[in-house]
Amino acid sequence: MTDAVALQRDGEVWTLTLARPGKRNALSSQLVEALIELVQRAPAEGAKVLVLRGEGKNFSAGFDFSEVEQQTEGDLLLRFVRVEMLLQAVASSPCLTVALAHGRTFGAGVDLVAACRQRHATADTSFRMPGLKFGLVLGTRRFGEIVGREHAASLQEAAATFDAPQAVQLGFLHGIAEQAEWPALVEQARLRASALPAWSRSALYEVLATREPDIDLAWLVRSAARPGLKQRIADYLRST
Repeated sequence: MTDAVALQRDGEVWTLTLARPGKRNALSSQLVEALIELVQRAPAEGAKVLVLRGEGKNFSAGFDFSEVEQQTEGDLLLRFVRVEMLLQAVASSPCLTVALAHGRTFGAGVDLVAACRQRHATADTSFRMPGLKFGLVLGTRRFGEIVGREHAASLQEAAATFDAPQAVQLGFLHGIAEQAEWPALVEQARLRASALPAWSRSALYEVLATREPDIDLAWLVRSAARPGLKQRIADYLRST
């Protein structure tokens, strides 16, 4: 376990807080691995609700690029694959997953929100998905399933920033809620998750799922394995 994630257990509710505020909760290797481990542990240890939130001023700035210069393209490919495996773990969890976003929520941070079954954010939250600017297909299909193909294409072609009210209109968010309102949302989620026996809830989620994990992983690997990944990332970072 790492201190990059803070775990709070309140009965059947587990709250996972991304705890790298100085890095805008960017997804480092350590943070990703800690999240995967906790997401997989939670249902086995009796959790019914899994809440994801960020410490400090932001939910997550997305992939942590701070060590890119020291890593090989193979290292980067593995890191992106592990991010995808995290997203799949969240999306397939038998827990009721709840994203509570605020501040900057970019790239893989948006993907992490999209993987959750309930998605709320504060009014000041901003979203952006720039991955295709450096040729990465991560979370693209999942985002499109939520907001529709046309909206997903236009937002990602331009790597456009959209705000919380727009996210609600798109159907990406279920609602806007300030942080003072979050405990009430979590309590509502707990009551909802307790309405069915664990097996029935898990079966419901599985039957209604439209996941394509192998397709998502294949597109991610195909895009990240193209030669020149480090240069594409460097070019993107210089342009921002």
